[in-house]
Amino acid sequence: MAVKRVCLFTGNANRELAVEISRVLDTPLGEARVTRFSDAETFVEIRENVRGLDTYVIQPTCNPVNDNLMELLIMCDALRRASAAGITAVIPYYGYARQDRKVAPRTPITSKLVADLLVAAGVTRVVCVDLHAGQIQGFFNIPSDHLYALPVFLEYLNSRFDKEAVFIAPDAGGVERTRAYSKRLDAQLAIVDKRRERANVSEVMHVIGDVQGRDCIIVDDMIDTAGTLCNAARAVMDRGARRVVACATHGVLSGPAVQRIDDSPLEEVVVTNSIPLAPAAAACKKIKPVSIARLLGEAIRRIHNSDSVSSLFV
Repeated sequence: MAVKRVCLFTGNANRELAVEISRVLDTPLGEARVTRFSDAETFVEIRENVRGLDTYVIQPTCNPVNDNLMELLIMCDALRRASAAGITAVIPYYGYARQDRKVAPRTPITSKLVADLLVAAGVTRVVCVDLHAGQIQGFFNIPSDHLYALPVFLEYLNSRFDKEAVFIAPDAGGVERTRAYSKRLDAQLAIVDKRRERANVSEVMHVIGDVQGRDCIIVDDMIDTAGTLCNAARAVMDRGARRVVACATHGVLSGPAVQRIDDSPLEEVVVTNSIPLAPAAAACKKIKPVSIARLLGEAIRRIHNSDSVSSLFV
């Protein structure tokens, strides 16, 4: 009996990453037309037969978040109505992930709403990378795989740093993530104590741990306006760090982020290509992109072949 063929599709959010993944899998991207009517409504046409096939839609829900989310939902609905056997949404960056709980009375839990919309559109499995909050996995009543960019970053870090380096958690919420990095390099861990007054505004209080004369690596899941990152970098440099670099999976880099990074003591900021870099970010000499195509391609291969994906959960 012939093995079912895998079909890869992508919207307009990050076609470059989808092309890289297709090369890793040695499988061409499926033909799909994703356009907009004159009133900005999204229209999708799947231009090949997918009946009875496992399909994978590669689409981060990055800026413009709502447009890219609607593209993903409509593509999945089109595949469901075309009788695809399975629809896996490969979402390198899960938008609305920061709205994972009620932070005040009468506020939404939008990341749960997005999960419900994906299931309603016909998605049978979800693959994400470095969710802002791990509990978002529990918002899905379908299989969900939460991958980490740690193996990709370790390839970069192993050749540049040793166990004398210090990994920095930019806030208390990032301690678990940062500890995973420090354990892999047998390095030290420090924490920046931060209090946030309002959204996208942060104030560094002090550094917990010894950074004097050390190379410091700040680890985070995303960089949005870069306020937290740059404040943390200044804090550790003020405490005598020799140099400071940063690794963050998702380079959202909105508003003044690029200018802040340019003006900061950060030597280098490494981000993955889960989100395509805006022209200003791509032109910034301090920002270095690394690819997660191989990680996502291997995850798709294992899911399709019904192999274990757990070894990718570093």
